[in-house]
Amino acid sequence: MPITTFLFDLDGTLMDTDALHHAAFNTILARWDRHIGVDDYKTHIMGHANAAIFGYLFPGMPASEYLPLADEKESLFRAQLEKEVAPTPGIAALLDYIDRIGGRRAVVTNAPRANAELMLKASGLAARFDTLVIGDELARGKPDPLPYLTALQLLGARAEEAVAFEDSSSGVKAASAAGLYTFGMLTGLDEARLKAAGAQAAIRDFNDRALWDKVQDQGADKGGAA
Repeated sequence: MPITTFLFDLDGTLMDTDALHHAAFNTILARWDRHIGVDDYKTHIMGHANAAIFGYLFPGMPASEYLPLADEKESLFRAQLEKEVAPTPGIAALLDYIDRIGGRRAVVTNAPRANAELMLKASGLAARFDTLVIGDELARGKPDPLPYLTALQLLGARAEEAVAFEDSSSGVKAASAAGLYTFGMLTGLDEARLKAAGAQAAIRDFNDRALWDKVQDQGADKGGAA
């Protein structure tokens, strides 16, 4: 069945912002003379919603105490964003391809809406997506499949005609549980960890030949990467 629907995570997928998030979390943790390392960040932080993250960082802390910290962390992250953020290589060609085939696309993220909208604007991608699904605005965020199921419903699409792109274990689990063929992005995790979470393939960026071989039909528009 032709692939006509494309669902994208944001952080670490459409653009590489994990270093900025990592730094913002450590700015908060420094008040307690604490620090989270890169591997711990990739395992327990990356791709998760703030409620799960702060539950991990501050076990037992009530929401009334961690919510202001979460808000401050997101403000610190947004302050680090430069006027323009470079999108992941190949995304323009892929979005152009989706336009040519009359396909559908959405961003599906656990990022707060303010972050997501600013990142899309800073990367110049805001006008390329009609649908933005925010995990925190639903009953359950990633790793639950609900955000991806919601995106499919909003787009009027079926999982068998869609692919997802994710860089975190949490996100890969969510997309895979929604029945989506999932590309793991090698921006943060290695291929083994992405596939262990459920990714069917791992790619460096949107120029990867494995991506184009999957999404293009025989004899269809071949306007992607060479």
